[in-house]
Amino acid sequence: MISVNNLSIHFTGTDLFSNVSFLVNDKDRIGLVGKNGSGKTTLLNIISRNLIPQQGEVVIPSGTSIGYLRQEMETNSQKTIFDEALTAFNETLKLESKIRKLNTEIAERTDYESREYDQLIHQLTDANERFQIIGGQSMEGETEKVLSGLGFKNSDFSRPVSELSSGWQMRIELAKILLQKPDVILLDEPTNHLDIESIQWLEEFLINYFGAVVLVSHDRAFLDNITKRTVEIELGKIYDYKASYSGYAKMREERLERQMAAYNNQQNQVRQIERFIERFRYKNTKSRQVQSKIKMLNKLDEIEIEEIDQSAIHFRFPPAPRSGKVVIEGINLGKAYGELQVLKDLNFAIINRDRIAFVGKNGEGKTTLSRMIVKELEYSGTLKYGHNVKIGYFAQNQGDYLDPDKTVFETIDDIAAGDIRKQVRTILGAFLFSGDTIDKKVKVLSGGEKSRLSLAKLLLTPSNLLILDEPTNHLDMQSKDILKNALLQYDGTLIIVSHDRDFLQGLSNKVFEFRDQSIKEHLGDIYDFLEYRKLKSLQQLEKAKKSGNDKKGQPSDRKLSYELKKQLERDIRKVSSQIKKSEEGIEKLEIEIQGKSEILSNTAQQENIDFDKVSQEYNSLTKNLENEMSNWELLHIKLEEMKQR
Repeated sequence: MISVNNLSIHFTGTDLFSNVSFLVNDKDRIGLVGKNGSGKTTLLNIISRNLIPQQGEVVIPSGTSIGYLRQEMETNSQKTIFDEALTAFNETLKLESKIRKLNTEIAERTDYESREYDQLIHQLTDANERFQIIGGQSMEGETEKVLSGLGFKNSDFSRPVSELSSGWQMRIELAKILLQKPDVILLDEPTNHLDIESIQWLEEFLINYFGAVVLVSHDRAFLDNITKRTVEIELGKIYDYKASYSGYAKMREERLERQMAAYNNQQNQVRQIERFIERFRYKNTKSRQVQSKIKMLNKLDEIEIEEIDQSAIHFRFPPAPRSGKVVIEGINLGKAYGELQVLKDLNFAIINRDRIAFVGKNGEGKTTLSRMIVKELEYSGTLKYGHNVKIGYFAQNQGDYLDPDKTVFETIDDIAAGDIRKQVRTILGAFLFSGDTIDKKVKVLSGGEKSRLSLAKLLLTPSNLLILDEPTNHLDMQSKDILKNALLQYDGTLIIVSHDRDFLQGLSNKVFEFRDQSIKEHLGDIYDFLEYRKLKSLQQLEKAKKSGNDKKGQPSDRKLSYELKKQLERDIRKVSSQIKKSEEGIEKLEIEIQGKSEILSNTAQQENIDFDKVSQEYNSLTKNLENEMSNWELLHIKLEEMKQR
């Protein structure tokens, strides 16, 4: 469909692209990857005709339509949300007018066998087909469906666009692109302003889309679920992999190993040639061979090895101070902004070492509750804090919490106390601030640099309750992995607000779902929750279909009901099996504990045993039993929830 031929771009004497060529085919699902600054956004700008390459060409067939969502866009629309989204159908309105004119002209002609008449028929057919493809028959219905999928409520449709934050305005721009149904969709970090439900809806839309999709994203799960091809930009070159991101990552590692082997072989060859030249340069009898070797050396195509960026933030959170068993308890909590009720009658308890993910659509109160817990917002009801609770907080707009006129070094040095002050430069170095960068003012830092500086601040004051609100928004994949590893090792209580499923996986043992001014607690991690929501949605769909089609008795309803029942039965069998295994483990631990207890209580054998060793084993087994009992209890609660569905 789109052909990129011998593309070259030079910025400040450096090749961003050098003779790059590749194709975007019909129905391609391409993930565009590379380091920050490698040229991903530049390439999207070239394909979308917003930037002209210095060399080479991009061939786009006539009539091919392209929709491009940039990372940042400004809109000055004075329309309502719904009316602004309807502007996506400008092509539809033009097509309607064209179809009317063609029908009129065809009706007035009588030269049925002429070439001109045949061309008019073809134009009308093409116009009608395009009209059907872009949903000309159902503009308003499609608009409502897409806006709802991207998180807008029906009650929002009449609100002015100018009232919305930049993130919600970006959703409208995305909705317009999807409604236009272009042949090629280009998306630059589309998930930055979306919640998990909207991301899943967008995934489903793009998976089933009729055209091609090229996207840039740091969301690994999003890339894996959509893309089937990965195009990497590295050192001005293009590497094309027929795989999703995870497949690409493995194949890239194998390619780098082959590249390094080829480079080492070539270097050995070069050294041998240079030794020959140096040894026989001044011998007349070898002059011909020397000249031949020199020519050979000059003709060698030097193999370049990619500069692997070894710089990465590296840190661990300090040990969490001991706290009481109940960290926070909320009793009849509520929060309203004027007449807008965000949260109402919340009752919950957060236990020591709980790891909780806050999920739900944007605007449902995740950040609001986080700010209530850290005492930034007033509220109704009661919040009780446990013994010795010390909170560390990373805000979604963390950059606003930093003094813009301080330097990087001053930001950390001003809050460091005692011996930790001697380690300020070491801490900053771990977060990629070194040399002159520590003297940069906060106000000139990028979003990613501000995020790293804010994370560094968290290390200076040990906490036993970490609340992180969208901590990955400005981090690349490598930095996200390092942060996740640090959180996995953190031994305190964790509350994390995030829409990144890959980042959340394995970090939580509970999910607080925010919906309709309340929260619902789910056991398990993010994918357990998403599976539950998927099943719940299917049940709701089945119920809706049955109420509308009971008399028809459609087979699809029966099939859906059957699949739901089978899935639930499989889940129940799985959890029942886990409970049985847990009970066997408990029984085994109890027997071992009894044996150790008898040894320790037998005073006659005290001289013949290693009391300290047996005591340690006894304590370890007791702790394992406590953990297994907690696991057994959680599994039973999960089973009861399933049986009530």
